[in-house]
Amino acid sequence: MDYTFKPKRVYFEPDALDYPLGKELKKHFQEEGVEIKNTTSHNRVTGIPGKTPQEAYLEGKRTLVVGVRRSKDFQTCKPSAHYQLPLVTSCPGKCQYCYLATNMGKKPYVRIYVNTEEILEQAEKYMKERQPEITIFEGAATSDPIPMEPYTGALKKAVEFFGQHERGRFRFVTKFTGVEPLLDAKHNNHTRFRFSINSEPVIQKYEHGTPSMSERVKAASKVAQAGYPLGFIIAPIILEDNWQQHYTELLSLLSEKIPKKLQQEITFELITHRFTKRAKGVITEVFPNTTLEMNEENRAFKYGQFGYGKYVYPKDQMQQIKDFFETKLNRLFPQSKIEYFV
Repeated sequence: MDYTFKPKRVYFEPDALDYPLGKELKKHFQEEGVEIKNTTSHNRVTGIPGKTPQEAYLEGKRTLVVGVRRSKDFQTCKPSAHYQLPLVTSCPGKCQYCYLATNMGKKPYVRIYVNTEEILEQAEKYMKERQPEITIFEGAATSDPIPMEPYTGALKKAVEFFGQHERGRFRFVTKFTGVEPLLDAKHNNHTRFRFSINSEPVIQKYEHGTPSMSERVKAASKVAQAGYPLGFIIAPIILEDNWQQHYTELLSLLSEKIPKKLQQEITFELITHRFTKRAKGVITEVFPNTTLEMNEENRAFKYGQFGYGKYVYPKDQMQQIKDFFETKLNRLFPQSKIEYFV
């Protein structure tokens, strides 16, 4: 299946057309017959249709905004990196549980930036400030950048930029499979290419508009063969019926399809399902028939690093999940590293 993002409408900031990429994109979308609109700011876009929450959400997901990233400050990005690298914002995927649903507004349009070189110059300043320490940048904190790569080429530029810097490292994660443009990039082992994976039932029920488990694993094998340091985020880990069987099938497929000689130093990040009261409200509004389990009575309440509370699995279930994944990964991927479990 073709997962190329094809927007229904594209908004341009005026300043975006001062950059070669902005001009190229406008010409491309005009030739494709895509509706072109103008906006004064990529942060305040009006005119996206949608009378109901579901319509507004879907029309937002079909909207692309082309702008200029002006802020010189990068957000921090714990626990995976020192800073976010803001290349893209939002994602064309329609995952029911996605936390972006609560901070992207009712119409979560996708933003790309035409001034990639300026963004990378700012990254260089952060690296200089932290010398001689190595500085790690996360390229997918608020987005999935792969679907936008055919339009921006920003990921490949970032990969090759960090490949030249001894004190910089790059990492990003994707659910998508359009990895071909990055396979010949000169990464110099400085970029960790990670895939967000899950059991097939979770993907089918909750990760709408994204590739299947087997398609992602196939793409991950290509990336491993291109020599990238490889990682996997298993998230969100959801305790549904037969969850141990389904996650065993996932990990077994991964072990089978990634050549053993390329399994050196694979990293795993394990994130259990959690939700906030606000997120639950947004999710049930956009997906009124969701079967995603969000019963506060079955969860433990915990304050997060940003000061708001969230509902997580109780302590005994968290320990059960942790023990299960540690046992399976130690057996199937003895040279791997679990970076964190939350």
